[in-house]
Amino acid sequence: MAVQKPVFLAWYAAGQGFAAADWWQVVRHGLSLDMTVAGYVTALPVLLVLLSLWVRLPQRPVRRVLTGYFIAVSIVAAAIFAVDLALYEHWGFRIDGTILIYLADPREAMASVDFWLGVRQTLLFALYAAAMSWVYSRAVRLFDGQPLRWQAALPWSAGMLLLAGLDFLAIRGGLGASVANVSKAYFSSEMLLNHAAVNPVFSFLSTLGERSDYAAEYPFYDEAERAQNFEEIRGNRPETQPSEELLRTRRPNVVVVILESFGLTVMDAEAEGRPVMPRMQRLKKEGLWFGNFFANSFRTDRGEVAILSGFPAQTRISIMKLPAKSRDLPSLARSLGREGYRTRFVYGGDLNFTDQASYMYATGWQQLYWQKDFAFDTPPADWGYDDRVMCDWFSEQVIRWSAEEEPFLAGLLTLSSHPPFDVPYAKFEDRMLNASAFADECVGRMIDRWKASPAWDDLLVVLVADHSVAYPPTLAYNEPLRHRIPMIWTGGALAAAPREVAEYASQIDLCATLLGQLGIRHDDFDYSKDIFDPQLPKFAYYTFNDGFGAVDAAGEALYDATTGRTAPGSDPRLERIGRTLLQTTYVDIGRR
Repeated sequence: MAVQKPVFLAWYAAGQGFAAADWWQVVRHGLSLDMTVAGYVTALPVLLVLLSLWVRLPQRPVRRVLTGYFIAVSIVAAAIFAVDLALYEHWGFRIDGTILIYLADPREAMASVDFWLGVRQTLLFALYAAAMSWVYSRAVRLFDGQPLRWQAALPWSAGMLLLAGLDFLAIRGGLGASVANVSKAYFSSEMLLNHAAVNPVFSFLSTLGERSDYAAEYPFYDEAERAQNFEEIRGNRPETQPSEELLRTRRPNVVVVILESFGLTVMDAEAEGRPVMPRMQRLKKEGLWFGNFFANSFRTDRGEVAILSGFPAQTRISIMKLPAKSRDLPSLARSLGREGYRTRFVYGGDLNFTDQASYMYATGWQQLYWQKDFAFDTPPADWGYDDRVMCDWFSEQVIRWSAEEEPFLAGLLTLSSHPPFDVPYAKFEDRMLNASAFADECVGRMIDRWKASPAWDDLLVVLVADHSVAYPPTLAYNEPLRHRIPMIWTGGALAAAPREVAEYASQIDLCATLLGQLGIRHDDFDYSKDIFDPQLPKFAYYTFNDGFGAVDAAGEALYDATTGRTAPGSDPRLERIGRTLLQTTYVDIGRR
């Protein structure tokens, strides 16, 4: 499988100026998924060999079974490789379960295949399958099925169990928090190199369970009515100017700090007679405080997409984990990159988790820095390097980047206020509140450092939470207060006087609002509304496991799709908005 990668590069990357080191990086970063597939393939032989140490297994029948098994593996792997190599030119991404949609009608599928292309790929398939089968057949001959005496069987069994454990680790994708996923192979801002590193067998098999008729998931309205409803609330209407200009310059350096689990209820809480987040309380008085701002979900991966792409969160799926669909989402990074911005994203943990890295690279983030890139003296906690370490490093980098000629967009995702709340800090007995206080202190110190530097004058800092938390514990999972989060704009580039922005909005509205202040077109953000555009409706929308909430200054609506019931007292107008957004989100995903 590692050999496939230089073949793929020779096919598609020849003449594009990639160095030998790039080819090596493709092979190296692809090994993780190669080993995952190899782990699945070798699981059965490992178990048979372990069993044969104690029980006599008939040699010829078992060899025939193993030979048939490995020939089947060879045929499947060779077929996927040959088809993927041909399809990539047209699809632009590695083969996945989408192909089954077309294979449902073989005659139509074959009608689109050029004859000589079919011949060429068939020959490639046959050559690759034959080579694999020949190598496997030599390995199968080593099996004899003879049991050993117990004195010899014991140490050999221990060795085989160790190998079985390593097999399991390969299947899982290692010891880290993230299991095997396509994102583990991504390493570059050049998408061709990332795609080359992906194992096509893994890409195909891992998406087989994801096939779904997304458009039919929430059939609230017929298509014409749904489209008409959405036109009334969509964000990318013909361009209008915001009601006011908030910035001193149209090209500030922009920093977006995504605050892990910073719920409004935690930010406003007191514990043991002291405020939990005094620095956030101070910052909201020094900048623009969005007092009626909501998260679109309860998960980080969905919150990130809402913040950075203006795309609404889903209920039981995450578009971030569907790379073939998330890659085409609009994004702040892509929009600012077109305007000459350098884009960088930083996280102290593992960006392979929930396919974050693939989403980031595909949507325009040019450089990613995460746990694998750091070697601090402080050992990482369960989720990665804590906020003190990362905020100190990030603050230095922002000051250094500010000295460069080109403007930049820099993102930081904090992590210390995430369970298990393992932080080097002891202020409150409650572990969650203590970790939140620690994160608040780290972020506050970072802002103070920027204020004291020349970087501050051209800096716009956006502080926004990824989602809220159930605090106090009696807070219901679906009620609006559970999803209220802080958003603060601050920085020397901000011309507006400190004040509270009272309009109702949610994470998906950040993209259009920020781009509007920068004078950059945002008509590719269908859902994102400029908060300062007086012509657009002002409401917040969020989803939970299988339902939605919608809220504005006049009321709220809660809907549970599992029971098909709306909460008593729900505003029918907001219920219509929520139904329209939920259905439109899934129709949109189905079309991507």
